[in-house]
Amino acid sequence: MQSEAEVATLASDAPVAYVTQTTLSVDDTRGIIDALHRRFTDIVGPDTRDICYATQNRQAAMRELSTQVDVLLVVGATNSSNSNRLREIGAESGVASYLVADGSEIKAEWFAHAQTVGITAGASAPEEMVEHVIDALRAIGPVEVTTMSGREEKVEFKLPAKLTQPLAAIEATTATATAVREE
Repeated sequence: MQSEAEVATLASDAPVAYVTQTTLSVDDTRGIIDALHRRFTDIVGPDTRDICYATQNRQAAMRELSTQVDVLLVVGATNSSNSNRLREIGAESGVASYLVADGSEIKAEWFAHAQTVGITAGASAPEEMVEHVIDALRAIGPVEVTTMSGREEKVEFKLPAKLTQPLAAIEATTATATAVREE
């Protein structure tokens, strides 16, 4: 489902639940989720805290960055939904926005009338790719790099208890489970 209008076409007498792609931000999903709740009063779905905070933070930063630059570069893979969404946000803001995997894809003509270029990266893009893009910009002309302040991410994901037990305890548990099954 990709739009609020599609919600109206759904018909179901059975209980309804929804999930979202983890790389979508709360902003990307809010309208559709609200429409689902209006249409199905007993619908079940994930808490908005379960939606990817890194994606949400990057998209919010992209909206802010797009007000400060003439051209936006998003470093990421063409098959990355969050990288594509970042480029779309830039374009929606009226800023020339390009998705590049690395510096080899940069075209000097993109910057012909630009004073300031913004660079961001998809959540899974390695820092090395961003550095390659900056080096490619340096080959075109002088570059001064500044970093925007952003939301500090302090979210920690705890490992399941079974993974934090000492290996001997896990092996003993496995041996016991095997012995019980053999009886």
